[in-house]
Amino acid sequence: MNKFKEKLKIVTTGILQGNPTFALFIGMCSVLAVTTTFSTALGMGLAVILVMIMSNVVVSLIRKLTPDEIRIPVYIVVIAVSVTIVEMLMDAFTPVLADSLGVYLPLVVVNCIIFARAESFASKNTVLDSFLDAIGSGLGYFVAVCGVGIVREIIGTGTFGFTNPFTNIELFRVTLFPAEYAVSFFVSNAGAFMILGLLAAAINAISGKVIKNRLKKEKAAKAAAAAAVKAGAQ
Repeated sequence: MNKFKEKLKIVTTGILQGNPTFALFIGMCSVLAVTTTFSTALGMGLAVILVMIMSNVVVSLIRKLTPDEIRIPVYIVVIAVSVTIVEMLMDAFTPVLADSLGVYLPLVVVNCIIFARAESFASKNTVLDSFLDAIGSGLGYFVAVCGVGIVREIIGTGTFGFTNPFTNIELFRVTLFPAEYAVSFFVSNAGAFMILGLLAAAINAISGKVIKNRLKKEKAAKAAAAAAVKAGAQ
C-alpha cells in the first residue's frame, strides 16, 4: 500500500503542488500562444504529454550509459526526436490542428517543462517512476493549458465549442452570452497573460489553504498522541 502511495504521489505532485505552469511558472510561452480556443489548447496539451512520456522513458533507459559531459546534448536529441515523431503523426492524422499550433509545435523541443523533468527526474530514476512523472507533469500542463483556453474562449467570444481534430468538424458550440458582451481583449496575448496570472493566483491560494489545514491537522494529531502517551505514563 505504501508503495502504491509513493507512485501515486509522483503523479499527483506534477498535477497539483508541482504543476509546471501554475506552481513552477515554466513553459508558459505555449500556454499564452495556443489557448485562443479550447480545441487548440487540447491538441497542444496532448502533444506535450506524448513528448514528455517518450523523452522521460528514453532518458531513464539510457541514464547509466550517458556520460555526464554530454548528457545535455543527448537529452536535447532525445526530445527533438520525440517532438519530430509527434509532429509527423499530427501532420498525418490532424493536419488542421498541426497548422493551428504552427511554430509552437516544433518549439516543444525547447519547452522548459520537458527538459527540466528529463534532467531533474528521469536521469536519476527508474523507467516506471519516470513514466509516472511524465504522466503527472504532462497532465499538470494539460490542465493548465486547457483551463486557460476554456476561460479565454468563453470570456473572449461568449461561446464554447469543440472541433474534432481528426475531421475538423465542429462537434458542438454553445452560446453562453451575447457576443456584444464578450471582452475580445482576452483573446489577445496580453489577455492570456492576465488570465494565466489570475488562475495561478486562485489555484495557489486554494492549494496553500489545503496544505495549511493538513499541517494543522497533523500537528493536532501529534499533540493528541503525545498527550495520550503522557497520560498513559502517569
